[in-house]
Amino acid sequence: MRFAVIGTGWIADSYIEGTKIAGGWELAGVCSRKKETGLAFLEKYGLSTVFCSVEELAASDIPAVYIASPNAFHFEQAKTLLLAGKHVICEKPVTVTPEGCAELQKIAAEKGLIFLEAIMMRHLPQRKIVEEALAQLGRITAVRIDFSQLSSKYPAYLRGELPNIFNPILATGSLMDLGVYCVYPAVNWFGVPEEVRAFASFLPTGADESCAAILRYPDKVVQLGCSKTGQSRLGTEIIGDNGTLVIDSISQLTGVRLFDKSGKAFELVGQVEKNVLMSGEAADFLRYVTDPESCQEYEEDSRLALEVSRVMAEIRQQAGIRFEEGIL
Repeated sequence: MRFAVIGTGWIADSYIEGTKIAGGWELAGVCSRKKETGLAFLEKYGLSTVFCSVEELAASDIPAVYIASPNAFHFEQAKTLLLAGKHVICEKPVTVTPEGCAELQKIAAEKGLIFLEAIMMRHLPQRKIVEEALAQLGRITAVRIDFSQLSSKYPAYLRGELPNIFNPILATGSLMDLGVYCVYPAVNWFGVPEEVRAFASFLPTGADESCAAILRYPDKVVQLGCSKTGQSRLGTEIIGDNGTLVIDSISQLTGVRLFDKSGKAFELVGQVEKNVLMSGEAADFLRYVTDPESCQEYEEDSRLALEVSRVMAEIRQQAGIRFEEGIL
């Protein structure tokens, strides 16, 4: 199936490489505000089809689009494409607000289209390995999920520049960029929490540099943490009365080890190359588009995306994370 990408950053390249591994996809063009940027991006793929606006892309005959633009643009771009009859896979967070997510899901359903959030963990084969391990932990009593990663853009920020990731006008910051990877497994594995408490620390730009949230469930408390200005070395721990599961990378579900009650460790998942990690979502996107039998899985992905968006909105409200009005 032919597809185009919106955005020319490294993540667009990674997704394209993932489609090659998944198979069944053919890159047909890129949407970039500057034609010269788009042409430079496509040169390595031997292509030259550049769309300089989403409207131009929407008017094309390309049936599917991967969106990798800044968060603030996801909703309007996805809406334009869905209304034009395109299948859409959009980088996380799929929209800034849950209301936006629900609206886009409704449009997609009415038009018989696929609208999917590109969240790696939902589409990786190791997810089943992790979920099988969770069942071996006994009664889970404590959970700490962390994704703190020192941003490669932080030195630029310290030099006085304003990278996109630290610009709240673009609906970015630690929660939106990294925290979503913590909320997803929490909601996926334990459900929607009964109560949310959250706090954040902020840079002078107004972007949250770190965020912490506590999700309360009837039988457990789940702690979430993320930071863009520091690097975690501990990762994630899920603790039960029969063992402990350690996950080095919660976004990739790699570096997974199961410890029994005696402390003996069993490695379940090692490291996986980035392009392989993104091949899972590309494969499932194609399967959902072409195989009606995948309907139940797609509906589960859509339900989870909306639940996660609602929890993310509650965390932002609790933590005082605000984005400029008019861009949501």
